Amino acid sequence: MSSYYSLIKQPHITEKVLLLKEDNNTVVFKVAVEANKVELKKAIESIFGVTVEKLQTINVRGKVKRLGLRQGKRADWKKAIVTLKEGDSIDYFEGA
Repeated sequence: MSSYYSLIKQPHITEKVLLLKEDNNTVVFKVAVEANKVELKKAIESIFGVTVEKLQTINVRGKVKRLGLRQGKRADWKKAIVTLKEGDSIDYFEGA
């Protein structure tokens, strides 16, 4: 098992995610592709000091992009949708 900090890469911030955060106390992270749910739950609970009620993971396939005649593919990645216990929160924008 690798360290907890290498499993969670960054928060995934979109308008939809911000609405989920307000309505359902849910946050979304980009995580390592090789991470599983058990490791992710332990990592989030230990790093942020919160209680995870529900954890869903999604493998996102990279899009095929084209520039002129050349064609390439963006990298595949994984995201974790984390529902927190009532009263717990993770602040993305500290100081804002």
